[in-house]
Amino acid sequence: MTINKVEKYRKPIRILHWTHAFSFVILFLTGLVLFIPALGFLAEDGWTRFAHRIVAVIFVVAPVIYSILDPSALVRGLKQAFSWDKDDLSWVKAAPRYYFTGNEKGMPPQGAMNTGQKAWWLIVIIFGVMFAITGMMMWKGTASASISQWLVLIHDISLIVTGTMFLLHIYLVIFHPKMKGSWDAMASGKISVEYAKAHHGKWYNEITKGKGKGS
Repeated sequence: MTINKVEKYRKPIRILHWTHAFSFVILFLTGLVLFIPALGFLAEDGWTRFAHRIVAVIFVVAPVIYSILDPSALVRGLKQAFSWDKDDLSWVKAAPRYYFTGNEKGMPPQGAMNTGQKAWWLIVIIFGVMFAITGMMMWKGTASASISQWLVLIHDISLIVTGTMFLLHIYLVIFHPKMKGSWDAMASGKISVEYAKAHHGKWYNEITKGKGKGS
């Protein structure tokens, strides 16, 4: 029997991904109401502020619970985000040609996360922490006026960076013809063997030799 799909993401990580994604969308939209003065009327009666705070708790608590339940996954994820090598540099050089023209020439084999995914994951970690710290301090409301201004600035910069990258992420996953397998990965947890070889060659070789597994 021919195996044409391999497991990329286990169910727990998919649940965390979708929980975090939906909470981020709500935080992004309710945050825009405060970020763009013209949308201020939507914040009347404070319902957007209330929703923002409630969902912010979910955004912070969800990965904490996941990390407690599966600390090895936390260690593995952090290692992937902060481990970069020459293949990542080669990927960065070859990526524009690949994403704009579909030419795969020069694309180096990648691990469980390709370079683009690692960059996005690193941004999520760094700015997620910044969101949490500045958000909690602003919620507490005990900081001085000058410190509060810095908190708002850092929070807004985090919004701009993560919001931009999130929109790029959505485009690649849903619309880019070369990335259709990404949706399957988070929807069912599995990807085709062809997609695995093309986008995660190193990882595919590891799992076929029994040295690796899905996230």
